[in-house]
Amino acid sequence: MAFLKETARGIRKDIIKMIGKAASGHPGGCLSSVEILTLLYFEQMNVDPENPRKDDRDRLVLSKGHAAPLLYATLAAKGFFPKEELKNLRQLGSMLQGHPDMNKVPGIDMSTGSLGQGISAAAGMALGGKIDNKDHNIFVLLGDGELQEGLVWEAAMAAGHYKLNKLIAFVDNNNLQIDGAVCEVMNPHPIDAKFAAFNWNVIMVENGHDFDELRTAVEAAKKSEDKPTVIVCTTVKGKCVSFMENNAGWHGKGPNAEEVEIALAELEA
Repeated sequence: MAFLKETARGIRKDIIKMIGKAASGHPGGCLSSVEILTLLYFEQMNVDPENPRKDDRDRLVLSKGHAAPLLYATLAAKGFFPKEELKNLRQLGSMLQGHPDMNKVPGIDMSTGSLGQGISAAAGMALGGKIDNKDHNIFVLLGDGELQEGLVWEAAMAAGHYKLNKLIAFVDNNNLQIDGAVCEVMNPHPIDAKFAAFNWNVIMVENGHDFDELRTAVEAAKKSEDKPTVIVCTTVKGKCVSFMENNAGWHGKGPNAEEVEIALAELEA
């Protein structure tokens, strides 16, 4: 547990540093999902940084592709590429673009950006795996604001219909999007009932920053035999940086040099 917590703290620090240097990015939604990806990459997923394309690997699709710095920082911490590369986020010629590119970044399983397309691709991966009798899991991370996209529910309907039990989705339910409160912009609730209606297993995680809760949810999801699973995680946008927490204004802007120092100091405390 101590290792996971320290790894998560390091990933948060890298997110702040890289978005601060780029003066562009989406810190709020990156910080709210750190524990989810930390648990997956450092405990639950079958991946190998030395062989990023091995056939039997688990896959992860970042459907909320604007949270690319979170995925980049996690992959670098896992050893898929040197951490030194993180400083080049959003720089001309860098492999680390504003959204993930599977053709340029080791460890990226799907290029994403347009909301809703990630879960659609993940469902396709899971269907292909089922047809080929593969045993790997397909994980996908969505934002709660992303659930406003109709494409999400087309994918959910297909996944339920084809009983894609190797598909495990996470919803980062931090309740904020770029325009404010998710429920005020376009209310997606009840999230659990909607997925259940499409024949998904639904697991609610009250604290999406608690590794024990997340672990229990993932292990239960892996046991599903005839349904995809969605794990709906209540999280805090901007988690662990006081001036970013629960602040929609930090959905899509980079901190200045002073704010970076304040954030890093809080993460060190």
